[in-house]
Amino acid sequence: MVTQHPSGGYILDELHAGMAAEKLVHVTEARIRQFAEASDDFNPVHLDEAFASRTAYRGRIAHGLLSASFGSAVVGTILPGAGSIYISQTLAFHLPVRIDDTVRIVITVISVDQESARTELKCEGFVGDNLIMDGVAVVRVPRRRKPAKG
Repeated sequence: MVTQHPSGGYILDELHAGMAAEKLVHVTEARIRQFAEASDDFNPVHLDEAFASRTAYRGRIAHGLLSASFGSAVVGTILPGAGSIYISQTLAFHLPVRIDDTVRIVITVISVDQESARTELKCEGFVGDNLIMDGVAVVRVPRRRKPAKG
């Protein structure tokens, strides 16, 4: 597992297949409510226990895209990190995430395309040992760092 690059982000020439990074994120009531506000998604399966208890999930679940956004946090701050730009993302959700779950996001470099300055990333989310979501992202990566001012 790699950690955040001292500059804040890896450039294209520093990336290679197999590099991986992870982040743990605890899902709280406050995160779910903040995500509902930010996304304007007030589906009661996320916010209303009485409603959610009558669904197939038998209780409230986090927004799927809230969990997916944790992958964006890894891509934007660790691997590749600062300066990377999402081009596309596929996602499949396998299990629900609930309040008080801790989601472990793992991002792994699949390939690097020097010509287009893009990298393909395997994106996985786990709660415990259970895969809760996965997909593939294509991300544009900076070719070089901006020189330090000074």
